[in-house]
Amino acid sequence: MATSDPERDWTTYARELGTNLHRARMAKGESQERIAHAAGLAGYTYQKFEKGESKPGSPANPQLKTLFALCEALDIELSDLLPPNPPRSSGGGSAQ
Repeated sequence: MATSDPERDWTTYARELGTNLHRARMAKGESQERIAHAAGLAGYTYQKFEKGESKPGSPANPQLKTLFALCEALDIELSDLLPPNPPRSSGGGSAQ
């Protein structure tokens, strides 16, 4: 399992996720509307995901179900979409 980088934050991670979404969509030659529709999302919601935000000043936090729907629409694996080394989710101890 990859280790997290304490210097990274969720805003940066969400922005990288959005960049990966954009790259995958462009590689497929599809519009935002087409991918949004195929994934069962509103076009505006998908646009916000590509920007890495859910509302101004708040990083995107899509549900796992949404991520899988996007992967299916883009014909990619979840590992292709998620940036490596996510930041820590809490300041607590290590998982067992």
